[in-house]
Amino acid sequence: MRFVLPAVLAFLIAGPAWAAGGSAGGKPHQRYKWSDGDGNLHYSDSLPPEAVKFGYEIVNPQGVVIKHVDRTKTAEEKAAAKAEIAKAQAAKDSAEARARNDKQLIAAYPTEDDLKRAQHQQADMMEQNLTSARISLQSQEKSLAELLGHAAELDSNGKPVPVNLAKKIADMRKQVEEQRTYIGRKEKERDDTIAHFDDDLAHYRALKEPREAERR
Repeated sequence: MRFVLPAVLAFLIAGPAWAAGGSAGGKPHQRYKWSDGDGNLHYSDSLPPEAVKFGYEIVNPQGVVIKHVDRTKTAEEKAAAKAEIAKAQAAKDSAEARARNDKQLIAAYPTEDDLKRAQHQQADMMEQNLTSARISLQSQEKSLAELLGHAAELDSNGKPVPVNLAKKIADMRKQVEEQRTYIGRKEKERDDTIAHFDDDLAHYRALKEPREAERR
């Protein structure tokens, strides 16, 4: 059984009408209440598809709502909700990671001078690695020059360049190019790291100020 009533009229008569009735055996039974797309209020003894579509409420014989059920979400809404949950979780994880890193930063460097010293050591280490890479590049470039010189000498004497020599030249050229790329990448990493030293120091000071104030 299902009927449609204007919202106000349904509210006025639903309670008394239901209170007088009941399910088999005298036990009160629940009904379903919902509004359709036109705003018409519906009541029914069973749950129809329309109620699931628009959302509904379960009410007792006195007309009191005992449970609210939202409408079924579309695939797009479900995807958006899932994305929002994932975004919120990512933000939470990021905040927790920052808090852990801040705690470790303060523990690792009790004073500002400790942090400055560590930054200086980090910059020195990166520069030492670059120096080693440049020395290696110079050695590779020297080997390549020798191979090219040998090939040029053979060519000037009208002799063909052996296959194995040509392969060595190609391999060495590749090594030189890769080493140059590596050095360029490491130089950028060094520059980016040093550029963030001031920001890291400012962040450290911001973390330390509340702690210093508490000690005063």
